[in-house]
This record gives sequence, C-alpha cells and structure tokens, in this order.
Amino acid sequence: MTAYDELMAFERENQALARVAGRLSWDQETVMPRGAAGQRAEEAGAMEAMLHARRTDPRVGAWLEAAKPENELAVAQLRHIRRSYTRAVKVPADLAAALARLTSRSQGIWADARASEDVAAFLPTLEEVVSLKKQEAQALAEGGDVYDALIDDFEQDMTAAELAEMFDEMRPRLVYLRAAALAQPASPELTGKFDETIQVALSREVAQVFGYDLSRGRIDKAVHPFSSGSGEDVRITMRTAEDDPFNCIYSTIHEVGHACYEQGIDPAYHLTPVGQGVSMGVHESQSRIYENQLGRSRAFCGYLYGRMRDAFGDFGVADEDMFYCIVNRVHRGYIRTEADEVQYNLHVMLRFHLERAMMSGDLQVRDLEAAWNDRFEADFGYAVDRPSNGVLQDVHWSVGLFGYFPTYSLGNVYAGCLFEALQAAVPELEVQLAQGNLKNATDWLRRHVQCHGGLYTPRDVIAKACGSAPSAAPLLRYLDEKFSALAAA
Repeated sequence: MTAYDELMAFERENQALARVAGRLSWDQETVMPRGAAGQRAEEAGAMEAMLHARRTDPRVGAWLEAAKPENELAVAQLRHIRRSYTRAVKVPADLAAALARLTSRSQGIWADARASEDVAAFLPTLEEVVSLKKQEAQALAEGGDVYDALIDDFEQDMTAAELAEMFDEMRPRLVYLRAAALAQPASPELTGKFDETIQVALSREVAQVFGYDLSRGRIDKAVHPFSSGSGEDVRITMRTAEDDPFNCIYSTIHEVGHACYEQGIDPAYHLTPVGQGVSMGVHESQSRIYENQLGRSRAFCGYLYGRMRDAFGDFGVADEDMFYCIVNRVHRGYIRTEADEVQYNLHVMLRFHLERAMMSGDLQVRDLEAAWNDRFEADFGYAVDRPSNGVLQDVHWSVGLFGYFPTYSLGNVYAGCLFEALQAAVPELEVQLAQGNLKNATDWLRRHVQCHGGLYTPRDVIAKACGSAPSAAPLLRYLDEKFSALAAA
C-alpha cells in the first residue's frame, strides 16, 4: 500500500468512529433516558479522547508528508485531512475530552433551565463552556484572532471582519424592509388547534416530496430540530406545537435540506473526508433554499394549502393567496427559528455580536442576559418577555458551537445566489412547484452542490454552481421583490 492508501484506510476508520459518536448525540437529544446524562457525558468524553488520539497520531503527519495525490479527489482528501490534523495537534487531548464531557452534560442543564425559565441555573455551566472554548480557540489561533479560529471550524477561510462587512451591507436593507412590512395592516394569522399526529404525518409526506429518502433516514421529535449523520444514515428531528403547524412543517423542510445534502453526496465518497457537507454555510444554503425560496414560494404554498385542507379540513384560511400571506407574514416575535425571512438575519447578527464579545472578553457570561435583552430591544423595538424567548432559546452555546451562528446568514447569502441560478436553469420551476413537484429543483441542487461533498472549497462550490463569486446582492434582490410585492398586496 502507498502512503496515501494507508492514510485513507486509517481515515476511513476515523470517519466511521465519528459517525458512532454523532449517533450518541442524536440518541441523547431524542430517546435517551434523562437519568443517563451523567453516564453519556463520560461516554462522549471517552469517544472524543479516542478520536483526538487518532486524529493527532504522528503517523498521520508522516503519511501526509509522503502521500502523492494522483487526481483532484486525492488532492481534496489530503486537503481535508491536513486541515483536520493541523487543527487537532494544536488542541491538548485533555482539553478536547473535557469539552466533550462538559458539552454533553451542558445540554441537559440548558434544557432544564429553558423549561423552568431559570437563566441563573445555566450560567455557571455556560461560563465553564466559554472558558474551555476560549482555551481551545487560543490554542488554534496561535496568537491570531480567537473568534476567527472558531469560525474556521465551520466555514473555512472566513473571518469575523469579512462577516461584519457582509452584515453591514445587509442590515440597512433588512431594517428598511422590516419597517415597511410592519407599517402595513397586520397580516391574518393562523388560528385554531391542529392535531399533532396529523402534523407529523403531513411533515413526513412533505419531507419525501422534497426528496428525503426514509430508507436511509428517519424523523424523530426533539426540543430543537436538527439533522445528523451522513451517507447511508442521515437523521432529522422535528418539533410540534398544537397551535402552530407551520413550526413542524417548515422546520422539517429546513432539516430535510440538510439531510438531502448528505444523502446527495456521491456514494464513492462515503466514510472519507470529502463524504460530508463542505461547510456549515453551504449546508445552510441547502436548508434555507428548501425552506424559503422553494417551500415558502407562492407556487408551493398553493400546493401545501391544498394538502393542509386535505389533512385538517377547513382550517379557517379562505384561499391560496391568504395562505401565502400567512406563511410569509412579517411579524413581531422572539424566536430565530420561527422568524420570517426579513428578520431572520437580524437574529443571527445579534448572536454574532454577543458571542464575538464573549470570546474577546468584552462581555462576561454573567452579563449575557442583560446584553442580549438590551441588544434585542434596540434591534427589534420591544423587550424580551422571558428567557426561553431570549438568551435560553438556542442550544448552540450549551454545546460549544461558537462561530457557528454566522454561517446561518452566510447560508442565506449562498441560497440567494443558488436560487437565481436555479430559476435560470429550470424555466418551468413555478409550474412544477405548484404541482408539488420538486424533482427538477432538487436534482439541480444535487448535481451542482450536493454531490460534490467536500471536493471543492465552500466558495468554489457556490461559484461553480452559479457562475460567479458569492455575493449578498441576489439575496437582497429576492427579499426586495418578494416582500415589496407582499406589502403591496
């Protein structure tokens, strides 16, 4: 065997073990007994310690030195392994294991605090998480910007400065659109009770309409919807609320976008470094284009309206036009995952600002709730009413995902670029969406984005699919056109 062959065989085992570790997290969020949290933390820590030891094995460095790539795929594989190895060797093994144990335990503490609206019950644990993440970031940054080091874990070659510039470009237009929308007479709202069993059944149907392969996946319930896994085992979760079926349906479509990305990767790449989504920004582009540009389009809303009438009977919405307005109404609210397309990125910008300040030391964890509430009121014009609608609403910080939030907005930017290209490539798109036919749309995304996995860099994936470098301009054009028309309706 060549050095490259030996390295890839070793890496295949790493990938398989990482999938097992991921399944532990999925189990914890869905079906694990509550009393097992302590033991699960030890299990997660042990798995991470073993994986860290393998990722930093000196043989990896030697193989990388000796490996001679013979094609584009081998070059990409080595790029990912080298990046992972370089990052892993900078982080002490005991720190990696401690983070895994703490974040496993922290999830349950966050969930309990959120349920009881008790910020004080969570902050001491969050202080520990922030402290360990700072140590990790300092080790990775080697004197550079610690927040940039964390962003790079999710979006390679992206910096906080570049993200801040992008947000500064987007913010004025988003604020204007929000103000214009909220100045209009209030859109109608969905009212009544919607059987949760029917919601789940309809969401499963919609998931398959969007191409989710349930022979290689499953759908379960969790506090916070998420997607996990890759290759032949890709799982998503949903949540339900009796008075809000859109929460269930659209969170499912969102997670299906993530899942279809993983299911759409070339099977030849499975259990290799390129056999997964290349970055969280590109990943989010798939979930957002599925959920918004496709799922909240006028055409697809007409189809979904009919399916909801079939499932729930007369639910108080007169016609497809009213349904479309309800699905896309711009409204006051607190929850990022329930925000309309205009305001969603403002939620992300808030978190970007706060976590960047925490990592720099400009904001202490003990002051986080007050800082959140002040920033929210300044940005949205009204006060947070309770912690579960504020600083406790997201799971991300409890599991150490600092640097992750900005990729949500980056995904929206990428989705805007992809949607313009998709519309040009599929002229009959609206007609097909109105029929509930997503095949041509999702096939295009599979061919131009999903099948590549990690073969190309994130920016190159978008540029190859769209014919130009990614930019916020297509997203802003899409939002302008859609919400100006809705305001005039």
